[in-house]
Amino acid sequence: MPAITADTLTLTRIGPPAPADTERPVRSVTTGPRGYEGLGFPVVRAFAGVSSAALDPFVHMDQMGEVDYEPGEPRGTDWHPHRGFETVTYMIDGKFAHQDSHGGGGLITDGATQWMTAGSGILHIETPPVEMVNSGGKFHGIQLWVNLPKRDKFATPRYQAIEGTDAKLLSSDDGGALIRVIAGEIDGHRGPGITHTPITMAHATIESGARLNIPWSRDFNALVYVLSGEGSVGPVGHPIKQGQLAVLGPGDRISVAAGRSVLDVLLLGGQPIREPVFHYGPFVMNTRAEVLQALEDYQTGKFRGIPANAVMPHRGGGTL
Repeated sequence: MPAITADTLTLTRIGPPAPADTERPVRSVTTGPRGYEGLGFPVVRAFAGVSSAALDPFVHMDQMGEVDYEPGEPRGTDWHPHRGFETVTYMIDGKFAHQDSHGGGGLITDGATQWMTAGSGILHIETPPVEMVNSGGKFHGIQLWVNLPKRDKFATPRYQAIEGTDAKLLSSDDGGALIRVIAGEIDGHRGPGITHTPITMAHATIESGARLNIPWSRDFNALVYVLSGEGSVGPVGHPIKQGQLAVLGPGDRISVAAGRSVLDVLLLGGQPIREPVFHYGPFVMNTRAEVLQALEDYQTGKFRGIPANAVMPHRGGGTL
C-alpha cells in the first residue's frame, strides 16, 4: 500500500498557511464497526455513529479490507440497483471488475477510481476478476456514496474511469507527505474526477514523524479517515488510528501528523446540500414516496436490464 507512489521531492509542494488562516478543530472522532458487504467481503463502516448533518453531502462509506485473501476467498457484489446519488470505488490494492446497465465498465486496480453517477437509475456489479478469485491476493479499497441534490437526482447515469496515474500528485511543504487529489481542488490543483456535487477527495500518505497542513474550502465540511497507521489530527493533536473518522469544525486548513509509523488518510469535504434525505438500501432520495417509486421502477425494469455479456460473480473452481 498504496498502489500509486512518487518521489515527493520532485512534486509541486503545497504552500504554507497565510497569517490569518485558522486550523479546523476536531469536533468528534468515531471508530467504525467491522462487518461484511455484498457476497461477503469484510468492511469497516466508516460513517457509523456520525450524524447525517456532519457528513452532508456524503451518505455512506466502507473501507473494503485491508485483507490478504487465500485462493477462492475473494468476494464482491452481485448485480444490484442504485438511484439518486454517485458511487465512488477507489482501489488501493487488488482488483475489482465493474459493469453497469448503461455501458460503463472496466477493471479498477492500481490506485484507480470508478466514479458512477447512478442518477435516474442504474444496475451494476463489482466483483473480483476470475484470476484474483483463483489466486487470492491483497484487497483494499474504499466505496463512498456522494449525495445528489434534488435537481440532479434524475441525471443521466454516467461512468468515469479514473486511472491511478490520472490523480494530481502533490507534496507537503516539507516533502514528508504525498497527496493524491482524485476530485476537487487542493491549493489550486484540481483532481480529474467530475462531480455534480462540489467535493474534494484526496488520499494522503504521511511519513513517520511528518505533518501535513493543507488549505480547505471554508464552504466545505471536512472529514479525515484513517486507512492505516496512527497519528494525530487538528490543532491540538487529537490521537487517531486505523478505522477512525475525525469530523472537523470550521476553518481554513486541515492538519494531520503521523506517529511512529506511516499514516494513510482519506481527506473528504463537500458543499452541504441541506435537503431532506430518505435513504433505503441502494436508493438515496428526498422522500419515502420517491424511494417507493424507485423500488417500483426497479421491479418493473425501468433501470435497463443486465447486459447480455454480463460479468457475473465468480467463486473459484470454474469459469464465468
